[in-house]
Amino acid sequence: MSESPAWLRILSRSAAALLGGYAFSYAATACLARILPLSPADAVLVATLPAFICYTLAILWAFASRDALRAWVPLALAAPLMLIGFWPQALGWLA
Repeated sequence: MSESPAWLRILSRSAAALLGGYAFSYAATACLARILPLSPADAVLVATLPAFICYTLAILWAFASRDALRAWVPLALAAPLMLIGFWPQALGWLA
């Protein structure tokens, strides 16, 4: 099996860093805002601050991983976090 061209691997990692990192930080923020025992406004404020760190770490992960497939791990981790963070909205969409 031949290996993909270098530009395609770089494009995949860049997309994983930008899109996967954004989805992960957005989902982590929503999840944290939902589970913090604070007033809603304070919970959103406190949950937003670590989002910058989450996004930076997801970008670093995408370019430090061994292969392009592992670079997409933050996007896979975002799914359960989104389920927790957006559970009431998801129930409203289903009803």
